[in-house]
Amino acid sequence: MAIVSVTNTSVAVNPLKQSQGVGATLAFLGLKGMMPTLHGSPGCTAFTKVVLVRHFREVIPLASTAMTEVATILGGEENVEQAILTLVQISKPEILGLCTTGLTETRGDDMGRFLKEIRQRHPELDHLPIVLVSTPDFKGTLQDGFAAATESIVKEIPIKSDKLETRLQQVVILASSAFTPADIQEIKEIVASFGLKPIIVPDLSGILDTHFDAPHSPITTSGTSLAQLRDIGCCAFTLALGESMHGAAEILKQRFGIPYEMFGELTGLEPTDKFLQALADISGNSVPEKYCRQRRQLQDAMLDTHFYFGGKRVALALEPDLLWSIVCFLKSMGTHIHAAVTTARSPVLEKLPIPCVTIGDLEDFEQLAVGADLLISNSHAVAIANRLNIPLFRQGIPIFDRLGHTQQLIKVGYRGTMRLLFDIGNLLLEVEETTVEHFNEQMRDYVG
Repeated sequence: MAIVSVTNTSVAVNPLKQSQGVGATLAFLGLKGMMPTLHGSPGCTAFTKVVLVRHFREVIPLASTAMTEVATILGGEENVEQAILTLVQISKPEILGLCTTGLTETRGDDMGRFLKEIRQRHPELDHLPIVLVSTPDFKGTLQDGFAAATESIVKEIPIKSDKLETRLQQVVILASSAFTPADIQEIKEIVASFGLKPIIVPDLSGILDTHFDAPHSPITTSGTSLAQLRDIGCCAFTLALGESMHGAAEILKQRFGIPYEMFGELTGLEPTDKFLQALADISGNSVPEKYCRQRRQLQDAMLDTHFYFGGKRVALALEPDLLWSIVCFLKSMGTHIHAAVTTARSPVLEKLPIPCVTIGDLEDFEQLAVGADLLISNSHAVAIANRLNIPLFRQGIPIFDRLGHTQQLIKVGYRGTMRLLFDIGNLLLEVEETTVEHFNEQMRDYVG
């Protein structure tokens, strides 16, 4: 059981967390035909877009209600209405995601009333689902915004009909912000290999499916379709991946009576075993032989690499769900968690198998990480790694100084665990070789 401590500083000197708006926008990008829209100033939208463009290195569809100083004082209903009508006319989205920002949340715009009155004035919008989510910048994190958007999606999307027929082979997968597009793709393939039909919410696996010969689209061209969302009520089971998806799983249970099971992580031998066993129980099929083979390969890889993990000191600064996954994996390999810093409170923090975890920023992380053998955080920790002369393993959002990270299977299943094992193991091996070489140099100088 970890003791959760909160820094007593009144300002974040070197912020670790991203805003809720970034997380909600990321979740909306996992829906097909979506146009995410931020209700706020153009600057709020620009900052969100910059983070996601730098991370994915792709064009990110994102609109703004373009609030000005006058509109902020008098109220933003007219801006919201004009933005929706313009987007419907020009972009023709199948679904629209509307996020608030710190500006409009501080003013107190009644967004529910806005949308109700706009629909009354414009019946032509009846066919357009609009998912509203509250994402003020002044509280919460990327993970919170992602979870809030997912909850709004499963709560507000209308179902096909009042009479739902459960399809025993159809399941809902609620995937948290801790997974990369490649991770989501691996999850889909694992679930499908058991003869199940997965509906991923949100499905980010195709966010990088850009084709040069395809015409430009102002809206998302991949992800969970509106038809799939309306089909969720027919699913037989929900698999919630990450503690932050607990709220969305509860909504599906209350709305449709769909039972669910939580999986805090899919990294490591035991978590993957539990996930595959759950799929076998749901489908009634045995585990495919290819995963038995992958399991044997992972066991051999763990045996070969545990010498380099045992006793090493690792410091981490990650969002709660991702922190839980990586910490549990490292502990299973005999690694010592030197320091753990995260962005916000979460039920998983007190369950972490470490003495303490700090809710703080990267300045706290730099102070706590002194003496570690390895750092794990996003690209904003590069300067810290350079100052402390400690190697950095990049995880989380954003990662803007490496290529192909979003297409790398790094945390899911036996194959993903092997990749994580080797990537971290190689960094630790370099640390060990550098230490040995430094010792040899000192001995040569001493003898000489």
